[in-house]
Amino acid sequence: MEDKIRVMISEDKVAARIQELADEINRDYAGKCVHLICILKGSIFFTCELAKRINTTVTMDFMSVSSYGDAKESSGRVKIVKDLDESIEGKDVIVVEDIVDSGRTLSHLMDVLKVRKPASMKLCTLLDKPSRRVVEVPVDYTGFEIPDEFVVGYGLDDVQKYRNLPFIGVVED
Repeated sequence: MEDKIRVMISEDKVAARIQELADEINRDYAGKCVHLICILKGSIFFTCELAKRINTTVTMDFMSVSSYGDAKESSGRVKIVKDLDESIEGKDVIVVEDIVDSGRTLSHLMDVLKVRKPASMKLCTLLDKPSRRVVEVPVDYTGFEIPDEFVVGYGLDDVQKYRNLPFIGVVED
């Protein structure tokens, strides 16, 4: 039986906001090369759509970091599942994430990346849940601030399901 999904943020609103974020990045990085680090698996859809709208040179790499496993709550233990393929030393880096929740995973990840000596490093997230923050993480580009609900779609999953939804939704019981 399929779950019922309530639309929280429509496909059109997601697309419009990604364009606005790209416009901000285009202004901030005019004439520079931007190195996007896509945090797998959740931010793949967002990263691709964002990259298509950035009009300066873009390079990309991928990293997989986990603190959830198959749970809906962070375990608090951060594990690098897949590291970067290239050095970020001297690069203008934007870490692209699907959602900032407790902040534990991203705080750890940003600390790991800082020691790799990028020229600059910013954080871009599609969704932000500041009400759940346990560790403060400075977010430079935020798509949407959302309430404390478990969301799926646009790369976000519920035990690997619903990533392919073109909108942000909430699984209803």
